[in-house]
Amino acid sequence: MSLGSAALALHTQQFPVSTTGEAGARPLNIANPNNDKLHSFGFGSKIEQWSLDEGPAENATGNLIFDTVHSLLQHWPNTRYRNGHNIIPGTIPIGTLLYHGTTRNAIPSEPEWTATDPEHSLVFARGDRAGWHLTLAATRPLKVLYFDGSSAAKVSEGTMDMQDIIAWGEVQPERILDEKSRITDLCRWGKGFGIDGFARMEMDFEVMLCDFTAGVEVVSFLHVRVLLKDNRDPWHRRPPPPGPDIWNRIVEAMHSGSWHNRYPGESRIVLDLAGLVSLYDIALAPSLVPVRAGLERWDHRVFGISSEDTSQLMRKLTEVISRPDPGSGIDWKALTHVIVDRYADRLELVRHLLNFTSSDLQELLQRAKLVQTQLRVMLAPYLLNATVVPSADTPGLHPLQWASPMFRLCATTHTTAMTYQVPLMTPSERLLLKAIEDTMREICRVTTNMWAVGVMSGFDTLFPVELDGEPDVAQIMNDWRQDTQKLMSWLDWSIWIKCRPACGPEEMCYLPTWPLNAPTPSPPRQPPQDPQNTTDAPAEVNRLADQVGHPSEGSAIADAFSSIGTPMEEWKIPQPKCVRRLPPLQF
Repeated sequence: MSLGSAALALHTQQFPVSTTGEAGARPLNIANPNNDKLHSFGFGSKIEQWSLDEGPAENATGNLIFDTVHSLLQHWPNTRYRNGHNIIPGTIPIGTLLYHGTTRNAIPSEPEWTATDPEHSLVFARGDRAGWHLTLAATRPLKVLYFDGSSAAKVSEGTMDMQDIIAWGEVQPERILDEKSRITDLCRWGKGFGIDGFARMEMDFEVMLCDFTAGVEVVSFLHVRVLLKDNRDPWHRRPPPPGPDIWNRIVEAMHSGSWHNRYPGESRIVLDLAGLVSLYDIALAPSLVPVRAGLERWDHRVFGISSEDTSQLMRKLTEVISRPDPGSGIDWKALTHVIVDRYADRLELVRHLLNFTSSDLQELLQRAKLVQTQLRVMLAPYLLNATVVPSADTPGLHPLQWASPMFRLCATTHTTAMTYQVPLMTPSERLLLKAIEDTMREICRVTTNMWAVGVMSGFDTLFPVELDGEPDVAQIMNDWRQDTQKLMSWLDWSIWIKCRPACGPEEMCYLPTWPLNAPTPSPPRQPPQDPQNTTDAPAEVNRLADQVGHPSEGSAIADAFSSIGTPMEEWKIPQPKCVRRLPPLQF
């Protein structure tokens, strides 16, 4: 179905379906192809477009675009799926504070890292009993590019693929710890577009700030009391457990990141979705379709993109950043959240109700009717009074074809009015519209199909039918269970990933997070000497400290992070668990 076709089909023909004078309206009889009401719904020869049997294509990515857009700047889903696929321009508003921790009594004169929360930056204000903590305020809107996913996690699995392409023209996994070159080259590229920095996420959100004298002013630069200097041997392959002061800083940095777990996420960065660039866009990066084929979503990454698609990506990014066109003005962020708010809890409840077995047929029937009620609730705005449910043996008619009008209304209502705005939309917005259409179509196809089966089985008091025999309730429940699980797996919304039971007041719900739980590179047997190193620490310690997103200014935090072992499967497929915020700590 072409872009906006669902909306276009309804445009002029939806509005005659009015409740005005509805009592005298003739029933909607789908069994009669010459029924004039049929044409008032714009069905005609296009009824095949609304087949309840036709699911999404195998390589469709509309659901992935929808979910990643809904998840932007939220810590939880971007920790669950670390390898980002979106680049979005944005701004940091005037007055927003940014923080930088350091061992040195000097404001950076070259690109450096800043945090959006002081708990994060204070981890790097370390030294012998005291460190330095800089607070900056934006004096004008700062122009940034945001990389989604855990884009500041220094692992070779794909978290930095998009940054590598922009900085170096290709993915270079062997340079995963080369953060100094990465920030320098990104800022050099961005200078021509007036970009002030790059927003990323690790245990919390950060901004790679290109110039500490442009668009920001110093609020304070304080010498703060911090943890004691750690004099342990950095080359000990299994460092002893870190002290309580170090752990306290780490836990609070993780805790501050958890503030942004869910919507609205990190609200101090304002994204321009009319400039979305998605590597799940099959037209933009067709070479990634075979790369992803057969892989679980955890393993999707940009590595493997062709040189032609890389060039196309860079052209697209240049167009997005330089475009004068503001777009249609549609609030895409709000629309994705409206859809998730409307269906997430209800689908979860349906799944819960279907997680039921009984040998008592009456108990099973009562549970099926509860499920039917919830399905009807989801479809309530689209249940037409003019509908006639035909008998199951009506010749020449698919047994559920009568429900197609409800399917179409459900699938297109959110986007129908946008038909007028299509000429004003940027290409990124048209991609968003298609992703929303695809997502709503599948939600409504599955729920309408389940509801219609329930109607035909006599479960729905609002649409009573005469049955020739007893329905196979157990089989219907089993089919519903499979349909619901398949739909929820396809949608794959991280809002369903939570700690069960909920965590206590001394705990927080946690997903294995970089750098605490990540595989870490082993240090070399002999520490190499680095003539540029002025921190009295071996060069490999610099690289280990780079794992937390900043140049090395001591080994204590890097050693603390590398002391935690996590099984590879638990790291690769993170599952929620409750962890303590108070001693004894365990991640």
